[in-house]
Amino acid sequence: MDRIDRIETFCTRDVGFVRVTMEDGAQGWGQVSTYQSDITCTVLHRQVAPWMLGRDATDLDDLLDYVTEREHKFPGSYLRRALGGVDTAIWDMRGKRAGLPVVSLLGGTPGKIRAYASSMRRDITPGDEAERLTRLAGEDGYTAFKVRAGSEVGRDRDEWPGRTEAVIPAMRRALPDADLLIDANSCYSVPRAIEVGRMLEDNGFCHYEEPCPYWDLDATKAVTDALTIDVTGGEQDCQLSTWKRMIDMRAVDVVQPDVMYLGGMARTLRVCRMAEAAGLPVTPHCANLSMVTLFTMHLLRAIPNAGKYLEFSIEGPEYYPWQYDLFTASPYRIEDGHAVLTDAPGWGVEIAPEWLARSAYQCSRAPDHAAPWPAG
Repeated sequence: MDRIDRIETFCTRDVGFVRVTMEDGAQGWGQVSTYQSDITCTVLHRQVAPWMLGRDATDLDDLLDYVTEREHKFPGSYLRRALGGVDTAIWDMRGKRAGLPVVSLLGGTPGKIRAYASSMRRDITPGDEAERLTRLAGEDGYTAFKVRAGSEVGRDRDEWPGRTEAVIPAMRRALPDADLLIDANSCYSVPRAIEVGRMLEDNGFCHYEEPCPYWDLDATKAVTDALTIDVTGGEQDCQLSTWKRMIDMRAVDVVQPDVMYLGGMARTLRVCRMAEAAGLPVTPHCANLSMVTLFTMHLLRAIPNAGKYLEFSIEGPEYYPWQYDLFTASPYRIEDGHAVLTDAPGWGVEIAPEWLARSAYQCSRAPDHAAPWPAG
């Protein structure tokens, strides 16, 4: 038996780390999803920890399903974001116990992963965006780049009039040989999404992300069916039943689960297997430099249907100040356009003690006797 004895959280509003201690004293570190992490940590202690403490985590999939069954009245994102914190800490514990990186536990190997430089900005002019991406191509060797179209969930509005029509050709002129990706963040109706998609095809873009409101799979499928460019999506989806429908109906050409939004590595692996059975590649969403990009690196080096790239945020502390000073040493570096995954045990990262000292702390401990599993 491999029972969970203690679940601790260390959080700010933006980031929450989780330490799990097993009955034998083995420990691992994970992370709940970024954004409103303090709320997620409250959900973890109130609605996740009571069902996990004192229980055997050997069959992690079954344990995660048990929590979702016990909390069936709460099927949404916060519960999954909280589950991910415990799941990822257990994977780290397993790796450290075995003296192996998580990627090896998943059947893969450490090494390099081609990255695309991912811009998060819509407040930047097309000219300035082209200039900074060209500079990154020279400095870090990137050969793939993602920019933003429209406005976020924008009801067909652009960030400012004409920006999308300007940024698409500007990227191709500046980076004539690069793979170019673009993210619409649920901006468009079907007609406008197809119109923008034709512009993307004319300019040699290869990846068109979340063109329509992500919850409207029929709209996304209509765009996918109308275009030759790869239409991609799925980052926001946290229910496995939604993933099954999305994949079965082939609403997208490339699936993009987010390890943190979906509820951890074990649940993400289920989505990857669904996609593999359907012949679809997996290019996960990992849009910041907390632990989510590290989790994704381990995943991509292990699954057989990994997509072409790792998403790698290029935004500095002026945009995401909270994603800095999290670790004693950054696990992220780009060499010739590739991220490098080491062979360090577990996730291969140590949380900075100074950051932990500034965080809000909570602890849930196992009772002397865990409640019995329900009959039947």
